[in-house]
Amino acid sequence: MGVTIIGAGAVGQLTASFIAESGISVTLVARRQEQVDELHEKYLTRMNVDGTKTVQKVTSTTKLAELPRQDLIVIAVKYGQLQELYKQLSALPSTVPLLFMQNGLAHYDEALRLPQKNIAFCSVSFGAQLINQTTVQHRGVGTCKIAIERGGSDAFTDLLQLKNSLYPVKLVANAEQMLFEKAVFNCLINPLTAILQLKNGELVTNKQAFLLMQTLYREFTEAFEGIEQTIPFFKVIDLCEQTASNTSSMLADRVQGRKSEIDTIVGVILEKALANGHDLPTLRTLYHQVLAIEESGERR
Repeated sequence: MGVTIIGAGAVGQLTASFIAESGISVTLVARRQEQVDELHEKYLTRMNVDGTKTVQKVTSTTKLAELPRQDLIVIAVKYGQLQELYKQLSALPSTVPLLFMQNGLAHYDEALRLPQKNIAFCSVSFGAQLINQTTVQHRGVGTCKIAIERGGSDAFTDLLQLKNSLYPVKLVANAEQMLFEKAVFNCLINPLTAILQLKNGELVTNKQAFLLMQTLYREFTEAFEGIEQTIPFFKVIDLCEQTASNTSSMLADRVQGRKSEIDTIVGVILEKALANGHDLPTLRTLYHQVLAIEESGERR
């Protein structure tokens, strides 16, 4: 099997490393030739949660269109990069399966407009941090959930059958519900970490941050029926503790001076709540605070 992963950031590199370790041929598509050259020279290094290193040789390129036919294409870029990729993806054979690994819900309907016969979505809860262009730190074990929205599971069999306790893969039934639940977790954690500049675990140990997270959760239970059953608050606490040392993607974006995914994650959830007749005032305040920080260019 040949798997192409578009996006050589933290999620893409970590996923590539585990797939390559299983014996599957992996190609990483990066944006910069400099990173491609380094991957060819130094290979892909994964710093494991136990402190050990795993090195894998993977193919890398900047030219998606020039690749031979792949058995599966995994799209592991942030939402903002998807817009320039859709045209390239639509030009690929309709028989090539696509797996999308973005946060939020904004890409869900867009991806399903593509002509491919097999399209799946992924939600991850592992911790990953890019150390340099060829090294990724695995910061926390978490499940990689896959939901097939179009086509059958056969197209994703080899990925679903990965047998690695450090990268557990689980097939779930409803892609849109899976992405919604992940977005709720992100809304409860990411904006607070970005504004308060806290690690995930500090949302539990910092009393005031914990009270804010509880307030956000109460607003969600009022706006979305069934949240207390599908996402009980103890699961939010568990996730913060399991990824205690993680820097959230939104905080990392602030530190690096990048635009975050606040619109595609929080903005979409705010719209859904409004459709239910609820405003989520605390989350809306955090949303505008993150946007104000981005507009000012403030990093610390």
